[in-house]
Amino acid sequence: MKILAMSKINLGLDVLRRREDGYHEVRMIMQTLSLHDELVFEKRDDDEIRIICDNAGLECNEDNLIYKAARMIMDEAGVSCGFDIKLTKNIPIAAGMAGGSTDAAATFTAINEILGLGYSKQKLREMGVKLGADIPYCIEGGTKLSEGIGEKLTDLKPAPKCHVVVVKPHIGVSTGYVYENLHVENITKHPDIDGMLDAIERGDFRDMAAKMDNILENVTEKQYPVIAELKTIMKENGAANAIMSGSGPTVFGLFEDRTRAEVALKKLMDTGEVSRGSVTEFVDSSCVIC
Repeated sequence: MKILAMSKINLGLDVLRRREDGYHEVRMIMQTLSLHDELVFEKRDDDEIRIICDNAGLECNEDNLIYKAARMIMDEAGVSCGFDIKLTKNIPIAAGMAGGSTDAAATFTAINEILGLGYSKQKLREMGVKLGADIPYCIEGGTKLSEGIGEKLTDLKPAPKCHVVVVKPHIGVSTGYVYENLHVENITKHPDIDGMLDAIERGDFRDMAAKMDNILENVTEKQYPVIAELKTIMKENGAANAIMSGSGPTVFGLFEDRTRAEVALKKLMDTGEVSRGSVTEFVDSSCVIC
């Protein structure tokens, strides 16, 4: 079975508080992009789970979320078999685009189908949140309000269609560092999540773009000024707005015109500050079985 695992961005990301268990309570608007990884699953005669990836920079051992998801769903079902899982990696690694989470979500979805387990998406989400807060969203995708630690999902109308320029600068950002250094109690300006919900409901692209905001930029931009520079270049070259996705370092901008998006991407790549970049668009599903 081949399955496409779509990337995601946060059109809006707010952090409400840090809970006693160390997790942060969030309020986010999530959106799936057509930029995707590709996973191919093939059953083995033994019980070994083997991950083969075209990106040498990715660990393919038992710490990989794909491995953990495969083992978890098979343990839950009480089945014993193995898989060769071939991963073609297109989503930038450690980029705030849920690359690992969407691969895990695709693994839950694929093995559920291959083995005929019949688990509902709700059941898969309940398993997924044990591995990562973004996995429940990635099992479904589309345009959603995400609350709690990411496990409480509310369906929204599809966001207005547009073209999305996504770039990853030559830096790595630790999600743990960003959240540890986010002092919510000292932040007075929070993203207008309610305003964005209203704009999406009305199908107002311009207002939706204007409301885009990410509270984590308070930490990441101070540490890495290149993020602000890339946002500025996008907006100077036709983006309705541009922000950082997740904890970074990926920056994305929304464009109504594809030609302007492609021109902006070229200018961004020409800076020498960007390692990966693409023009993509919104899609309504996170895991697509081919």
